Amino acid sequence: MPKVNVVSQENEKVGSIDLSDAVFAAKVNVPLVHQVIKAQLAGFRSGTASTKTKGEVRGGGKKPFKQKGTGNARQGSSRSPLQVGGGTAFGPRPRSFAQKTPKEMVNGALRSVLSDRLKSDRIIVVDKFSFDAPKTKTFNSLLKEKFKIEKVLIVDKKNKNSEKSGRNIPCVKMLRVEGLNVYDVVRHEWLVMTKGAVESLEGRLV
Repeated sequence: MPKVNVVSQENEKVGSIDLSDAVFAAKVNVPLVHQVIKAQLAGFRSGTASTKTKGEVRGGGKKPFKQKGTGNARQGSSRSPLQVGGGTAFGPRPRSFAQKTPKEMVNGALRSVLSDRLKSDRIIVVDKFSFDAPKTKTFNSLLKEKFKIEKVLIVDKKNKNSEKSGRNIPCVKMLRVEGLNVYDVVRHEWLVMTKGAVESLEGRLV
């Protein structure tokens, strides 16, 4: 069972915590992580690209020229895909790009990336974040001067002051523990979690 230090928001050691083997010491399944991230990114696509077909373009009721005698191919509508200003054949239509991923696949991928972050020594467990009021400057100085980290994902339970303090800092993302996902863990170099968030996450993934 891996054990990591618990630090204060000033990066001073205040204790330690035993992490679950099932969550933070799992085998890293790279193909599974790749599949879940692809599905997650596909779900971000709006799928609103649309073109008009021959039947949707305005006009075209009259036959553009007579059937025979012109030397041209016969045409029944000026809105044919073959004509300038006509409809589009086989163009994009509104659609959903969402891919179904079973819950256990998502949880398995999350265990993999959390285990990888721990093996890489890129997880910091903080006792708690406590701010009397939202202070972006204070939060930013803590990360840069006390922890000396950038590109960080911060996971906490509901804490409006810390959320508002960190949400405008470049390369920092604030997430509540229930919103933790594979893509955000992978795209950030560091993972900072509060002790309460770790306990809540283990209860969800074990």
